[in-house]
Amino acid sequence: MIDTHAHIDGPEFAEDVEAVIERAQAAGVRKIFVPGICLKDTPHLLSICQSHPSYLHPMIGLHPENIMDEDYHQALDQLERMIDDSTIAIGEVGLDFYWDDTHKQEQIEVFEHQIRWAEKYELPLMIHSRNAHAELMEVMERHRASNLSGVFHCFTGTEEEARDLLTFPNFMLGIGGVLTFKKSTLREVVKNAIPLSRIVLETDSPYMAPVPNRGKRNESAYVKAVAEKLAEVFEQDFDTIVLQTTENALKVFKKVTFFDKN
Repeated sequence: MIDTHAHIDGPEFAEDVEAVIERAQAAGVRKIFVPGICLKDTPHLLSICQSHPSYLHPMIGLHPENIMDEDYHQALDQLERMIDDSTIAIGEVGLDFYWDDTHKQEQIEVFEHQIRWAEKYELPLMIHSRNAHAELMEVMERHRASNLSGVFHCFTGTEEEARDLLTFPNFMLGIGGVLTFKKSTLREVVKNAIPLSRIVLETDSPYMAPVPNRGKRNESAYVKAVAEKLAEVFEQDFDTIVLQTTENALKVFKKVTFFDKN
């Protein structure tokens, strides 16, 4: 399995990150992809990934919720300088109007700026979108001809929204712990509107741990519970889910080599 989205560099893992990695490996997780969210935390993210270079793979990005925490023009300039051969994607980027849309135009500006990085460096995007589907589609339409690729991370939307996003042929939908929540409608959406060939696994740890660990700190080992639930939804065996979602991830994240010494 590949956990395509885990904030393993966060303070929630400061005390036991090595144990978290060991548990993930024991659970069958062969790779963890680590998204960036702001300038100040990116050096630590890169350091963590460099300590496990064939297991943890870094992304570079400015998260929409963090754009006003720093001078985002300066932050973007410095973050772009950190993009190197180890960078597997531009992310976590996107739009979030859940709490506040006061800075909507700034969010769109920053998102567009980072899309241009993806075009320039030929890297996939790790896209965050919350309460912003219409605006997301407007931005993406402007870049449809660029043949962008990536993941629409933490998808929890409707069937119609899923079908909208799937019109971008080089993108996958990231499915995580919400799939396992008792009252979630995501299982029906996945079954009716999202082919297995367009799904990648993720945890978004430390957030949204799947059942039976809901409410606890999430970690990459728990991605297995998501794969198990997908097997139920698609009425497929577990190994089929793992093989297909891994193939999907490698199709997007082309710089990652899976069959290595680790």
